[in-house]
Amino acid sequence: MRATPAVSVVVAVYNTMPYLTECLNSLIGQSIGLDQLEIVAVDDGSTDESGRELDRFAELYPGTVKVIHQANSGGPAAPSNRALEVATGRYVYFIGSDDYLGPEALERMVACADEHGSDVVVGKMVGTNGRYVHQALYKKNDPDVSLYDSALPFTLANTKLFRRELVEQYKLRFPEHLPVGSDQPFTIEACVRARKISVVADYTCYYAVKRGDASNITYRADHLARLRCTTEIMDFTAGLIEEGPRRDAVLRRHFTWELAKLVQDDFPDLDRAVQREICSGIARLADTYFTDAIRDAMDVKRRVRICLARAGAIDELCEAITSEKANGAPPFVLEDDRAYARYPGFRDPRVDLPDRCFELVGEAVPGRLAKGTELLASAWEQEEDRIAYTASVRVPVLGDVHGAVLRLANKAMPATADKPGARKLPADHGLPAPVGHLTAEPAQDGAATVLHARLPLERRTAKLGVRVYLDVAGSTYEIPVRGKGRPMPLARRWGDHEDPYRAAALVNDKGRVVIATAQMFPPRQPLVSRMKATLARRLKPGPVGSKPNEAKKPNGSRRK
Repeated sequence: MRATPAVSVVVAVYNTMPYLTECLNSLIGQSIGLDQLEIVAVDDGSTDESGRELDRFAELYPGTVKVIHQANSGGPAAPSNRALEVATGRYVYFIGSDDYLGPEALERMVACADEHGSDVVVGKMVGTNGRYVHQALYKKNDPDVSLYDSALPFTLANTKLFRRELVEQYKLRFPEHLPVGSDQPFTIEACVRARKISVVADYTCYYAVKRGDASNITYRADHLARLRCTTEIMDFTAGLIEEGPRRDAVLRRHFTWELAKLVQDDFPDLDRAVQREICSGIARLADTYFTDAIRDAMDVKRRVRICLARAGAIDELCEAITSEKANGAPPFVLEDDRAYARYPGFRDPRVDLPDRCFELVGEAVPGRLAKGTELLASAWEQEEDRIAYTASVRVPVLGDVHGAVLRLANKAMPATADKPGARKLPADHGLPAPVGHLTAEPAQDGAATVLHARLPLERRTAKLGVRVYLDVAGSTYEIPVRGKGRPMPLARRWGDHEDPYRAAALVNDKGRVVIATAQMFPPRQPLVSRMKATLARRLKPGPVGSKPNEAKKPNGSRRK
């Protein structure tokens, strides 16, 4: 009789060839060894070659691979439940049949669970073929992570190692009537009941594949199906966790992900009746669970969309989505130390939403500021032997911008700022001192502020970035000015006749405006100094045995 395996791997299968083969090979090749492994694969009525492929592996590895065939159930819940009925391992692990594991995944996760007494172990998971996988949980190994003060709520797939004793003690099963998200109730309850949850972050355990035909069930579900499933999951979670910060920590995920995804770019194209039903469903959930803590923890873009949906402001919601897609993020309205995103519905009495819905709350927005900061016009202003660069720059803010500074910066932007294009400066870093002259006025379209600056140049060789420094909601941002597609003034000679300089305005390969200054005729060394340097080079000792004036040809032979 076979000894109890360390882990049973559950594979729910429906039409996943050829991905299934790689999945099964990754399991058979696990370093934990076949004697410690049990694979329970349930074919959920596949119509491709998946069922035959499972049978082939069962014949090759009869002591390891168990295969069950059943009629199609419509989702992964039923086959996963069927597999749990026959699993015998100390732990149970779930894998999508189009995904695969790293060779040491199971060995490392089982060792972690045994060492720390963990009921749940989360192994590092990455996406392939463009599939997004949240990474915040995998910054470091953690033997004891909490569901309530970590990124775990944003990693609720069942692709984890569970102690089977826990699963059976609490009769954990997957709700078979949910077409989407059926793994969430299982995972959430397991994490609520677990004595300890651990994270293996120093090894990539799981590779999540986005199939080329995008036929993963999550990608097929329609809006209303996802709304119904999310509603049930949130109500289920509320039944497990009492009202308060712990419940907020979990449900914040559903407002940020599942519900926010219902009001993305495709929302304006839906039928009006579907739009109303989505907004009504979001309103019901928001009225019940959308606490101030969850609201303030969300980024302003998704928070505004949830609030507009809750208010039933469908026209404003559609406008917010389409205008941001077409024109980028709206401007920020600055008032004292607060900043508000001027989305449709902001201070609109017909919508009647509080300012807090639109306020920037503890959120860094370098990318939003960078995308809207651009050069409108520039020129040189020259007086005798002095020169200044004049520029008009559009900045995506309104209101109190009297503290803005536009100046030339000598240092390059750090690599961390390359993606968003700007950066939030450290808390103790205030606005730099202004240089030259600057005025501000509202843009003609009323959607931004235009800064007009006159920046004198110094006589030196340098490359200087044109930057805007701005206080937004108590944080100072350094924002490179974008100039792609804008005409630059011709290079200009300046300075006195004996020591002229050249100034040029250009756009670098990152689309940022740069001012380059250089001395046109750098002073040469005095003649005596040049002669001494030449003589020193000629008298420099050569190889042992050679004469001082002997030199070698490129091929090493001596001159005749």
